Amino acid sequence: MRHNKKFNHLGRKSAHRDAMLSNMATSLIMHKRINTTTAKAKALRKYIEPLLTKAKEDSTHSRRTVFTYLQSKEAVTELFREVAQKIANRPGGYTRIIRTGFRLGDAAEMCFIELVDYNENMLKQKSAKKATRTRRSSSKKKEAATVEVAAAPAAEAAASAAE
Repeated sequence: MRHNKKFNHLGRKSAHRDAMLSNMATSLIMHKRINTTTAKAKALRKYIEPLLTKAKEDSTHSRRTVFTYLQSKEAVTELFREVAQKIANRPGGYTRIIRTGFRLGDAAEMCFIELVDYNENMLKQKSAKKATRTRRSSSKKKEAATVEVAAAPAAEAAASAAE
């Protein structure tokens, strides 16, 4: 039975898996986007999202806690200085997984995992979408205009006949 065995073991022993996720998290913090398999990206998302939440509060305790996971002073410094400032107002969902297809060698599903607030293209598209408005078809406008034009002379004729 598989009771309480939810997470993906990724075909590795626990020490190898922890080291791999730590290295991937460090790379993601330093480069803001990495290319990997979808299974590893999903495991990394569960690994790094709590660390990003912890980084919002800049205290000695939170820095030491994050350092136990990352094992890189440069990554911890980058996380608490630049990344924490960008994600300060976000309530969660700090990463985005974008699938890119399949790897040629073994047909593994590949993807990008990136920090959401660092993709400038997505931020521009989001603001541009809000500015656009939908257009209505002109045929309905033409029909309404012809009805108003036809009704106007009839109303004038009725008004002059009443006088």
